[in-house]
Amino acid sequence: MTTFATPTRTQVPDEIARRIVLPEGHSDNAALYEAYRWLRENAPLAKVSVDGYDDLWLVTKHADLMEIERQPQIFSAGGGEEKGTHNPMCANQAGDAFTKQLTGGSLRILDALPYLDPPEHSTVKDVAFDWFRPANLKKWEDRIRVIAKDAVSRLADGPRDLDAVQDFAVYFPLHVIMTLFGVPEEDEPRMMGLTQELFGTADPDAARDDVEHQSADAAAQQWAAAIADFYAYFDTLVEDRRANPKEDLATLIAVARQEDGEYFPKTFAYGWFVAIATAGHDTTASTIAGMLEQFALHPELLETVRTDLSLIPNLMNEALRIVSPVKQFTRMAVADAEVRGQRIETGDRLMLLFQSGNRDAEVFDDPDTFRLDRRPNKQIAFGYGPHMCIGQHLAKLEMRVFLEELLPRLTKVELAGEPKMIQTNFVGGLRHLPVHLTLR
Repeated sequence: MTTFATPTRTQVPDEIARRIVLPEGHSDNAALYEAYRWLRENAPLAKVSVDGYDDLWLVTKHADLMEIERQPQIFSAGGGEEKGTHNPMCANQAGDAFTKQLTGGSLRILDALPYLDPPEHSTVKDVAFDWFRPANLKKWEDRIRVIAKDAVSRLADGPRDLDAVQDFAVYFPLHVIMTLFGVPEEDEPRMMGLTQELFGTADPDAARDDVEHQSADAAAQQWAAAIADFYAYFDTLVEDRRANPKEDLATLIAVARQEDGEYFPKTFAYGWFVAIATAGHDTTASTIAGMLEQFALHPELLETVRTDLSLIPNLMNEALRIVSPVKQFTRMAVADAEVRGQRIETGDRLMLLFQSGNRDAEVFDDPDTFRLDRRPNKQIAFGYGPHMCIGQHLAKLEMRVFLEELLPRLTKVELAGEPKMIQTNFVGGLRHLPVHLTLR
């Protein structure tokens, strides 16, 4: 395990600051989690400077994350009244400059919920809020179960030595969300590729050929290029659903109207579509892959759950806590504030480290251990406050149904190679997980 010397003051060592802020620092989980631990114990709210980035407050404690997220009027996602003056993703200065050049001065490259503040955020969220309620999702359970049964059957009929991520985990949630969304199955590989490009802007395995990857703004270039490709696809989808409505989520969003009776601008439909087509499956896939890794590391865990399927909700919550596929969002203070006894000034940026909060020893006993009996489990993998993930109930439904079909047939998971993480400081988990599976 990597260890860091504690300085006489609570100044954050540069190695730790870089480990957390830079995408490449997230390729080694052991070192990353140790960096989080050091911060929680020595500098739980610390301001750091990393070359090429704006100064950032690193927010590592569970309580502070909740305090900040429940106050969007102070800690803004998009800049408050000055819309587009803040990037809710942690990009470097060169990347933000590229985005501003592309948009005419705004950092709001997407009209999507992560970039919005109340009341605009609330208005846009309400477009599909009811669709994502558990009561509405219940009617989709049978369809999701058909997809899960097919996925497990394919797994059982296929090779037993495989990459659990690339050969399996990514496909089930992708097919579910695209089916409910209304995207044709033949277009799913395109959605998969664009998602990997969007969330893997700093990962060599997801590099686009049309981006100069040696430039400082390469990540922003790839982010913008992937969004543009999504837009080109979704423009046709919006036009089709407005002309030929269907019983799907794409229609609900495409035909949504504002208070004046006019359609929302297409960019808001695009923003919804991009969010659903990316986070709607990538985060679930990362959590499923993380479960499979835990089964390999702890065979008794698999045996316990497969013999008592009532433990599936505990399994899912603990996997969400351990994996925390959304690593961070950033916020900007639009008013002076105080957090943990420290003064946050207007204009300061804060990096909300959800992975760290989900391993906070003040909230979780033995936080680095996967425990089925963890109750209560106050994991915040879906965020907190107004920006809490609108798709969380769908993600839990998908995983529950999938596990109900998989676990009775899965008897052993064995590692067959070295796991590899996606190189990203934003959304992601395992890139590769070579395993040998034993199924009934």
